[in-house]
Amino acid sequence: MRLRGINIHPVKSTAIRPVRAAYVGRAGLVGDREWMIVDGDGELVSAREIRELFRIVADTPATGGSADLRLSAPEHAAIEVACPTEGVRDIVMFKKVKMRARPAGPEVDAWLRRVLDRDDVSLVWCHDPLQRTLDAKDGFGISDHATFQDDSPVSLITDASVAAIDSWSPETITVERFRPSLVVEGAEEAFAEDGWSEITIGSVRLRMVTPVSRCVMTTIDPQTLEKGKDPLRTLAAHRKRNGKVWAAVHLVVDNPGEIAVGDEVIVS
Repeated sequence: MRLRGINIHPVKSTAIRPVRAAYVGRAGLVGDREWMIVDGDGELVSAREIRELFRIVADTPATGGSADLRLSAPEHAAIEVACPTEGVRDIVMFKKVKMRARPAGPEVDAWLRRVLDRDDVSLVWCHDPLQRTLDAKDGFGISDHATFQDDSPVSLITDASVAAIDSWSPETITVERFRPSLVVEGAEEAFAEDGWSEITIGSVRLRMVTPVSRCVMTTIDPQTLEKGKDPLRTLAAHRKRNGKVWAAVHLVVDNPGEIAVGDEVIVS
């Protein structure tokens, strides 16, 4: 098997940025979901609530950008943002994950409010990627970390799994619906990743924790922003258990290092 794709999402819920290579640290791919949009109470604002976030393109040095962060959106001039060096505010994800982050500043906040037509949003940056230790009750260890990812620092799906879901669905389902960090080609069967315990890519060793339960965000077409019933409806017919539907797997990083598209993927 080989690594077919590497994806970074510099600002959580914004456009997917494919890259040819990446450094995988303890808290995930460097440059991935290190920025996040919050409301006036410091609560995460994602594409679940504002699907137009998918149209914002965020670039960082990890995606080939020259600034710490560059944001662009249709019909709006782009803006460059430097990593803030002072100020910290409390933020929260999903009402339960509490962290601290640096405010990006009023200029980019004003830009976001114009683009999203919402007057309470702000941008924050995770200045301490290792501050969040993942919950042991969810199967994580005391040295497992993440920045602003939902549940784990890295997610992975095989192209065989995506092909199976697409074949079952009356709609066209592409890998972008699942926003994975890593896409693997060459698996002998769909959903083979469910049974993996550990994988090695180059010098990087990743440990599988749990499959990924899918949410309503997968029903939004990332190109048209139209919302449908799939792939959740299809997954409910084929991949439902314990009241949830499943596709892809959560991984944590046991040994950091560099990875690149085309690298061999070795399963323990």
